[in-house]
Amino acid sequence: MPYYFAYGSNMNPARVEARIGATRRALPGVLAEHTLRFDKASRVAGISHANVGPAPGGRVEGALFELLAPEQIECMDPFEGYPHDYDRHRLPIHTEHGAIEAWVYIAAPGTTATSLRPAREYLAHLLAGEAFLSPAYHARLAEVEAVHGLDDETLTALGLSRHTPR
Repeated sequence: MPYYFAYGSNMNPARVEARIGATRRALPGVLAEHTLRFDKASRVAGISHANVGPAPGGRVEGALFELLAPEQIECMDPFEGYPHDYDRHRLPIHTEHGAIEAWVYIAAPGTTATSLRPAREYLAHLLAGEAFLSPAYHARLAEVEAVHGLDDETLTALGLSRHTPR
């Protein structure tokens, strides 16, 4: 079966199910030799989405979803802005069951910028993936400086709401 590795807001299983339907299972995974960045420019100036980039010795923790059907990854494409905002790559994700090749979205060239921060509501989705993360990694995510006080119209433009993720 195909797999999808989520390191950003899709670590929230409820968000994934709402977007692509049920999955067979979700388990903790690690993308080695990469680091998590908040440098993917959103549609709103100054606001970022998560991204990963190569980093010797780095590790990105996240949720590895086993899809029920190969076409489910195509259902995720519009939410990830593929192929304009993110590219899809097949990379090994390390799990307690060994390495599993999975789809990973990485920001497309020309879509990143410096000095960006995620919205607080976006970061809450990452934190909702706590079951897939080590305590230390979750704590580091909780310390990420986020933008507070966005209005409802801006949140909608970002695909977010004020409701706390499940």
